[in-house]
Amino acid sequence: MTPSNFELTQLFVKQRRGLLQNFSVVVLGGLFTVMAVATQAQTQWPEKPIRFIVPFTPGGGTDTVTRHLAEKITQDTQWSFLIDNKPGAGGNIGMDLVAKAKPDGLTLGMGQTSNLAINPSAMAKMPFDAQKDFVPVALVAEIPMVLVVRTDSAWKNLDDLIRSARAKPESVKQALAGTGTVGHLAGEMLSKKANFKVLSVPYKGAAPAITDLLGGQTDYMFSTPQSVLGMLQGGKLRALAVTSTQRLKVLPQVPTVAEQGYKGFEAVDWKMVVAPANTPTPVLRRLNAAAEKVLNSASFMAQMAAEGSTPIGGNLEKIAAYLKAEQSEWGDLIREAGIKFD
Repeated sequence: MTPSNFELTQLFVKQRRGLLQNFSVVVLGGLFTVMAVATQAQTQWPEKPIRFIVPFTPGGGTDTVTRHLAEKITQDTQWSFLIDNKPGAGGNIGMDLVAKAKPDGLTLGMGQTSNLAINPSAMAKMPFDAQKDFVPVALVAEIPMVLVVRTDSAWKNLDDLIRSARAKPESVKQALAGTGTVGHLAGEMLSKKANFKVLSVPYKGAAPAITDLLGGQTDYMFSTPQSVLGMLQGGKLRALAVTSTQRLKVLPQVPTVAEQGYKGFEAVDWKMVVAPANTPTPVLRRLNAAAEKVLNSASFMAQMAAEGSTPIGGNLEKIAAYLKAEQSEWGDLIREAGIKFD
């Protein structure tokens, strides 16, 4: 029997509906596959150790904080970190490597006040643009400087140092953890306020600078508490002043520079984890969340406090605003003081 037009139409509709259903299954199956792959990729990130560049030598304040943070994040996430010390040029060499790295979240740098806020205004030439080549990941801590001398030094307080420096201009030697560091700028600020001149001797990090200070090749140094606390407690160094507005809990007997006749004096370093510009925001948020968990933990806070540091933290938006404000404020201070580094 020949099928009627109605029957042919019904058959066509059923066949078309079947084709559409099959097509939907294929499309949905493909979408689920893509979603599964994307989810798996996100779960597996990072697929290899994260390179964490420290732009100073091992043993200094920046290196110590970086290793503490990486160790705690590893405990929480099982991510692996490769700490890579690349010192030189006040931290600019290491940070330049970060700026030019692939923006995939697998290369981070521990930036600080010197190479992200001071050097861009104080140096005529920079290998990177501090405002455009990095994106903040985590704001770790604020750290004041400690002015230290050997225990056999004749200087018992800040006035002793200043009188000697005024009596013999440029004969007193100041050790620097690097050109353009907060310690360097603190020394420049003090010499301008107190009207004396010294010879600054730059090193590739705090550790070699302290070694030469202990050996008598230099006379004093502005250093982070982490770098010198053990030697202060062991009687190898003596602290004459701290550069914060308040005395440090770990060094309560040491007066501030401001207390000793230089009102308003303050020079505080900060540490900020950064990634290359254009690193994907989801990766940045994942890194920030991991760091925030550590920064807000009681154990990390206690560890930082014992070393004279204050953990800060904050989401991506907050720390981006912090960096922008610091770059502006340090830039204004440097220009007003007429400070320039080679």
